[in-house]
Order: sequence, then C-alpha cells, then structure tokens
Amino acid sequence: MKRRHLFSLALMVATAACASEDTAPVASGFGPSPQLPAPESKLLPTVKVAKAEIWLDGEMPTPAAGYAVTEFARGLDHPRWLYELPNGDILVAETNAPPRPDDGGGIRGFFMKQAMTRAGAGVPSANRISLLRDADGNGVAELKTAYMTGLNSPFGMALIGDTLFVANADAIVRVPYKAGETVNAVTPEIFFALPGGPINHHWTKNIVASADGSKIYAAVGSNSNIAENGMEAETGRAAIWEIDVATGKGRVFASGLRNPVGMDFTADGTLYTVVNERDELGNNLVPDYLTSVKDGAFYGWPYSYYGQTVDTRPQPSDAALVASAIAPDYALGSHTASLGLDLTSGQSNGMAAAFGNGAFIGQHGSWNRNPRSGYEVIFVPFGAKGPEGEPQKVLTGFLQGEIARGRPVGVKIDQRGGLLVVDDVGNRIWRVTKE
Repeated sequence: MKRRHLFSLALMVATAACASEDTAPVASGFGPSPQLPAPESKLLPTVKVAKAEIWLDGEMPTPAAGYAVTEFARGLDHPRWLYELPNGDILVAETNAPPRPDDGGGIRGFFMKQAMTRAGAGVPSANRISLLRDADGNGVAELKTAYMTGLNSPFGMALIGDTLFVANADAIVRVPYKAGETVNAVTPEIFFALPGGPINHHWTKNIVASADGSKIYAAVGSNSNIAENGMEAETGRAAIWEIDVATGKGRVFASGLRNPVGMDFTADGTLYTVVNERDELGNNLVPDYLTSVKDGAFYGWPYSYYGQTVDTRPQPSDAALVASAIAPDYALGSHTASLGLDLTSGQSNGMAAAFGNGAFIGQHGSWNRNPRSGYEVIFVPFGAKGPEGEPQKVLTGFLQGEIARGRPVGVKIDQRGGLLVVDDVGNRIWRVTKE
C-alpha cells in the first residue's frame, strides 16, 4: 500500500509540474522541419500514463474512412513484432524485457517501473515465437502454434535462404528453416553477440536482411536516457550494426541513434529506421523520427539532437562529434514511441496501392507527455527525396480517455495487401484493408 501511495504522489507531482508548461500541438513536432522549443528541466519527469485495460468484447480500433479492420489473431501473450515467411505464415514474437537487475535503480527508477507496469509493460516475457496461418485467406489466422520457445526476449526475425535468424536481447541466434513447418525444435545457435548485460535499458533488438542476403542490420538502443550510466555502458549501443552473414563479422554502420527499432529498405536499397529520442526536456522535446541511415553517419545522441542542437546534460561533451552530427529526415512527434516501420516502396497491392509511396509507422504511445501523443498507426508519404508532407492517420482508437485498450507496435503489409498491426496491450494482431 505504501508503494501505491508513493506512485500516486509522484503522478500528482509530475503531472502538476507539467501543467504550467507551454505545450505546443502534437503536430508541431512532425515533418522535415519540426519546431524545437527551448528545453525545460525539472526535478521529476512528466508522468501521464494511460492505464492499460484490454479490449472489451466487440471493441476494436478505428480505421481511416474507407478502410476496414478485422481481428487477425487474439489470445497472444504480449506480442511485439512480426515477420512474414515466404509461404504467407506469420511469425510473431511474444516477448517482454528480460531481467535487468541494474536498470532503473533508486527512487526515480522505482517510479519509472511503476509507470511501465501501469502502461501494460510489466508482464513477464513469454520468450516465444508463435506461428499464425491463414490458410483460407479470409483475414483470420485459424492456426496458431508455438514455433520456437525458450528464447531470451526475442524481437526481430529474418529468413535468409534456409536459415532463420532471431534477435534475442543479447545475441542474434539462428536455426534451420523448413518451408511449411509449424514447430521448430532445433536448439538455436549463437550467430552474433549483441550488447546486453545487467542494465540492457533498451532491450529490443531488431534485425533486417539486405536484399541479397549477404548482410544483416541490427538495431541496438542506448543503455540509458541520456548517458547517465556513463559512456562505457554505451559501447556498441545507440547504433545500427552491419553483420556479414558469411563471416559473422560486424561493424557499427551508423551511431548516435538513441533507440532505433523498426527498419526497412526501399526498393533501391536505402535503409530507413524509426528512432525514439531522449526524454526529460519537456512535452515538446525531442521528437522521435524517421530517417534514412547513411553508412558511417552520426545522428547526435547523446550530445546533440536534430543535427547540432546541443544537449547540455552529457558531460563532458564531444565538440567534434556534435560538429559531425546530421539531422534526421522527418520528425514523428515528441514522445510518440514510434516503433513499427513498413515501407511501401516496391509494393503495389492492397494498402500499398491505396496509400502510395511512403511509410506505415506504429506509434506505441507516450507515458511522459501532457497531453498524450502516439497510440496510433500513421502513414508518412514519400516524395522524390524521401519523407515529406502531412502524416495520415491509418488506425486510431487505441486510447480511450485515461484508458489504453491497446498499443501498436510492429506493422507489416502482408502478401495479400492487408496491413497487420501488432497490439501488445490488447494481445492481438489487427488487419487493416481497403473497403
């Protein structure tokens, strides 16, 4: 009871503190040139958590006008990410954070953990990848099997030839794959170690394979908000790695990316990612973003943001790195927790045809912004030079007043043209189609 009172007090103090802030509209933090107000500093971070409560029977999110949503799968255990196999089967990672004994200590860490629990992120990890099959093509998976079990907070998946790669919280592992199989009982083999350890603050590790299957790109988030654990704890983190499949050797491909999660390639081979930016600079800083990823580029974290806008908190700073920092392509709103990414480049059916060239993005939703932001799936149109124009709402209704019925994570256009949306709070996968 004492802990519950402490958390309630923190909520009141933090929320009251943010009431005096000059909060710009969420839209001001979107686009190629977002508004970047002066940073704010206070003792406690803003806490405005939407309590997670699963969908009631008959309820579902709201699609954009002219579109329909159906329940592709339900009864999942905190699903986060998905991958479509060549035969149309869907693999879904049912997962959550691994044990992290050194993450989030002290009073502030206690309140942060309580907030995450309230938001639906406190459940134990199922450590499982399930297989979903919609054999009759009616938009509902009639078969569900435990495809792989005993994993370590699995997230990203990639099939190269007859080998399936899975990104655990601390390593990429691999198993042989046979088309059509519904269970894979082979013990995974470690392919490439990834930064993990007892802090492992941003634990999700995503992977994508290059078109020719020669390279794997792994997204690894930072070990802190703003390097408060020291830069030694950030070795190899806040980065996207490139790993050679033939040799198993890797290198940092791009750095200064606080928490890159979703990744995808355009038809011409350009890698894009969505990145969760830093906290505790106010309601309107710093916008999450979508950006192309350039080989060898530095994107600012922790010393600066949006190019060379200096963050004074990390000390000592690094003037040379700040001078080299490049700005991302497109802002996605502050604290929206943009995670899922699927580019329509090279696709011409279903939802890709309806929306045109651009990016579907799953925004998991804020816990530290007043008013709240995210909790929806959006589409960002692309022009000749990349993302531009106004974002379009694709799937909303996850946030209902003070309640989060669901929270979008991974997104993927399936082979039949429907957009699959993973909902980790709702324990479902939704499918959006053109009416």
